[in-house]
Amino acid sequence: MYLKHKSNVFSEDDPLSMVRRSMLYATGLTYREIKRPLVAIVNTYNEMHPGHMHLRTLAERVKAGVRNAGGVATEFYTLALCDGLANGHEGMKFILPSRQIIADSIELGLRAHCYDAAVFVGSCDKILPAFLMAAARVNIPTIIVTGGPMPPGYWAREGVKVSVSNIGDVFKKVFSKDITEEIREEALASFYPCAGACWGMGTANTMACLSEAIGMSLPGDSTTPAVMAKKQRLAEEAGEKIMELLEKGITPSMIMTRDALENALKVNLAIGGSLNTVLHLPALAHELGMRLDYSDFDRFSREIPYITNIEPAGPYSVVDLDDAGGIPGVMKTMESFLHKDVLTVTGDTLEKNLEKAAVFSSEVIRPVDSPVHAYGGIAVLKGNLAEKGAVVKQVAVKEDMWHFTGEARVFDSEEDAVEGLMSGKIKKGHVVVIRYEGPKGGPGMREMALFRVGLEFFGMGDTNYIVTDGRFSGYSSGPSIGYLSPEAAEGGNIALVLDGDMIEIDIDRRLLELKVSEEELEKRRKELVVTRRKYPRGYLDTYARLVSSADKGGVIVVD
Repeated sequence: MYLKHKSNVFSEDDPLSMVRRSMLYATGLTYREIKRPLVAIVNTYNEMHPGHMHLRTLAERVKAGVRNAGGVATEFYTLALCDGLANGHEGMKFILPSRQIIADSIELGLRAHCYDAAVFVGSCDKILPAFLMAAARVNIPTIIVTGGPMPPGYWAREGVKVSVSNIGDVFKKVFSKDITEEIREEALASFYPCAGACWGMGTANTMACLSEAIGMSLPGDSTTPAVMAKKQRLAEEAGEKIMELLEKGITPSMIMTRDALENALKVNLAIGGSLNTVLHLPALAHELGMRLDYSDFDRFSREIPYITNIEPAGPYSVVDLDDAGGIPGVMKTMESFLHKDVLTVTGDTLEKNLEKAAVFSSEVIRPVDSPVHAYGGIAVLKGNLAEKGAVVKQVAVKEDMWHFTGEARVFDSEEDAVEGLMSGKIKKGHVVVIRYEGPKGGPGMREMALFRVGLEFFGMGDTNYIVTDGRFSGYSSGPSIGYLSPEAAEGGNIALVLDGDMIEIDIDRRLLELKVSEEELEKRRKELVVTRRKYPRGYLDTYARLVSSADKGGVIVVD
């Protein structure tokens, strides 16, 4: 017996409802279909983004599952921008702000058309956090189907498997004078071999894993490769399962509890997840009416071991993680750290789900008593340079760089820093300070990925720290400290740093200290004129006026 539509907007005897039903008839729906539950398939398919170009196929399988279970699925689309295409230019300023637009657009679509339930089909860095935020906000039965990772690239001519760890060396070969244009393009075409999210534990795959860890995706969904038939079967299963959630009345607020949020944070630390999670998990907590901040990341990082060694911190890809047991295997391994009585989109508790989990490689998913590192992936540093905190992926920093003091070289934008690098202003041992790149100051909080790559290209990737109020790509490795708060545009002390100042960094002591007296800082503060970059009227101008600081998740705040 089919479920009935939960909403009264399409009831049979209300005159206005008759008008609304006539609009649905215009879409081709039948009378029987109109009476059934209406399930939104929210899709981020587009032709400009490898993480999304295959999502039409997955969406069709979700629709099939919905129909099999007695519902009616209708599809609408939302935005999906690619960090990789936006890196190193002004376009990157629009990437983090797009998270809000995506969440808002989904809320508008679901609420205006009174959907009973939804399946979100998407991938990548800001899209998946926005999915979770929208699910929390609208709170109708929802499942997230992630697009899945692509396998690593392979440059056959050189016999090289392309990974985060060697891509710098590969690019040096590609751009050498001895390489012809034809061979160069052959190499570039092999780095990203097909549809899917990029191969390592960048933000895209991290957020897919955390969608599963928090209970909003089916077990195994996040690491199943984009191009495998298993991904299509999981998509159809999600379509069937959403009807079960609707029948049982299971909504995101019942799944994404405080305990579930902590589970996601702990899994994030165990897999060496992207630093961008310090923006996304607090933003999700904000939507749920909770608070999560830098201190939570640091507190759990002292307790949770790092057990997976996935790129960029280790040699394995997310496809390797999938073969080893995926996120169910990770959570099975670390279940003593988790809240197991939380509900998931399977309709069962995490404890019940983990009965089916297994680990097939103890090298890729290490036992908790034999971890890669005894500490989690992220450390939060504080001091007079970062009074509210700054974040470093400690598992990607060589331990001989954990205690470091260096002379500052200061730049007011990533472009200025790149120019300083090219002109020889930056030497080994310098601490490169890049400021006015925060949420307000950028505006938009760009990744400093271009400069990070440039530093590695010049042989200083492991000898120099970067300290910024901007952020980093999920693939950034080495001594990179970002998300510094308060940012320069808010008058934070990073705005007071001068060339030649000494900066002390101590990951063990969680310290980020500008070695300048309080008297001198106060003198500089009185002379400081904070200027924010002006943009023509448009979204970035609005965003800069309303966005919170990084330590609060970079969310839009309206008093």
